[in-house]
Amino acid sequence: MKRKLVSLLLCVAMVATLAAGCGSGSGDSKDSSKEDSKKTEEKKDEGTKEVSTDTVFGKALAQVNEDLAPLPEKDTGKKLAAIESTLTNSFWVTMQEGYEDTAEEYGVSIDVQATDSDTDTTGQLDILNNMLVKDYEAIAVSPLTEDCLISGIVAANQNDVKIITTGNEVNEDSLKEAGGKIDAKITVDFYNQGVLGAQYIIDKTDGKGKVAVIAGNEGATQSDARRDGAKETFEDAGMEVVAVEQCDFDAQKAYDAAAAIIESNPDIVGIACGNDDMALGVVRALEEKDVKDQVAVVGVDFTEEAKAAIEEGTYDATVAMSPYLMGKEAVIIMLKALEGQDVSKVGDSTPMAVVDSTNVDQMSDWH
Repeated sequence: MKRKLVSLLLCVAMVATLAAGCGSGSGDSKDSSKEDSKKTEEKKDEGTKEVSTDTVFGKALAQVNEDLAPLPEKDTGKKLAAIESTLTNSFWVTMQEGYEDTAEEYGVSIDVQATDSDTDTTGQLDILNNMLVKDYEAIAVSPLTEDCLISGIVAANQNDVKIITTGNEVNEDSLKEAGGKIDAKITVDFYNQGVLGAQYIIDKTDGKGKVAVIAGNEGATQSDARRDGAKETFEDAGMEVVAVEQCDFDAQKAYDAAAAIIESNPDIVGIACGNDDMALGVVRALEEKDVKDQVAVVGVDFTEEAKAAIEEGTYDATVAMSPYLMGKEAVIIMLKALEGQDVSKVGDSTPMAVVDSTNVDQMSDWH
């Protein structure tokens, strides 16, 4: 499945480099703000329109449907749920759209929730436990850390609720020891995302000079893998990694870290970041010190904000993935699991590509 999508993006988008093959209280709903809800509704109206199969995104969407065949029956009235990291980040808002649009397409319902903070591991577990007292038949989860939802997953298993992980993974050894299991998982090669970002900086700087890595939440699957992928790629190329900072996917923390790094290393040439929010915080720090032109900055996700910054020429590049397609896949896989179809080998079906000023115009409908 993954190889087909990689070939698809190479041929249609002509993007730079592709993957070999993102991190939470209780209650019925934890939408972060009225503004986030408004944005979600506006994007949802846009997302439900028919997608052209002539575009990069349209072709990737068609490929997902083909690779997940046989597709589940429609209009079954199944009740699904999903737990994301936070709806304060547009990446997760777009994934919510993928969940909700696909549920509507298949004639089922889905309840998408998240905590206000992507470090609130206790709150994320509370959401899962609260969902289990309702009559949801399957729940997709994106755990904030590999261990924070284990007890809730075990409880879901005991209540015959299907559980799939979307992107972020669970410590399967610990889960097995606790007597639990995952019914299916949508994996992403997060390590390779770090590699791709670092390699972009290496190519841009001829592999010479000082670099830094700005990471997300320590202990989160995607954060640790992106951090390690970038750091090890820089080191293998002979570049000097002067700092590795954990900034919890927070733009202000990344801004502060970058300001300190530049103060100590005014000759730094590149900074690889674990997501676009942090990368844009880094860009702001560089601009305020009037050194952005000498430092290449790369992130991950290809959010709307990142796209605009690349188009404006203030942001070098990002590793694009499709949160919308991840949400779509998750709904389809939950429904297939409820039908008794084998979903144990779904694996990595999420296309990735480095997007910069040379190809951003070809990704206009990507989400």
